Amino acid sequence: MIALCLQIYFARILDVTLSTIRTFYTLKGKTIFSSILSFFEVLIWFLVARQALNVDLDSLWIPISYSLGYATGILIGSFISNNFIKGIENVTIITKKKNDILINTLRNNGFGISIIDLKNDFDNVKKQMLIIEVDKRYLKKLIKIVKSIDKEAFISISETKQIENGVLKINK
Repeated sequence: MIALCLQIYFARILDVTLSTIRTFYTLKGKTIFSSILSFFEVLIWFLVARQALNVDLDSLWIPISYSLGYATGILIGSFISNNFIKGIENVTIITKKKNDILINTLRNNGFGISIIDLKNDFDNVKKQMLIIEVDKRYLKKLIKIVKSIDKEAFISISETKQIENGVLKINK
């Protein structure tokens, strides 16, 4: 019984980890690789589900093992996807004033920046919008720099699927 619970637990970790990673690759447009991952994901799920449902035991440990494996697989898959799968993030920063110190510091740290001057008709305050495409390996560094210079800056981050003819650099 313990061996079956451990087998179900670890198999679910594997198939849900694959599922989470497949989802990230699907969103990045890597459909062939995603399809290959989905084959193994469903194969593992089918074998585990069949085994879990064909046991005559009325033990609560089997669904608990199944559920814990699922939750752990999400955790591990998300960790792998966030830390090891390459990606590019679009960071939009809106400052409450013209901020040459922030712009120069970001550029000196290797970030390519597009700048748009803004004016809010409501309060007549001049602002700037900084648009930066950044490899997600450098996202924490970028956010740290922005927050150290302008604690009130509005920051929006979204994943970029593809870049053409833009600036993506960091030489530091």
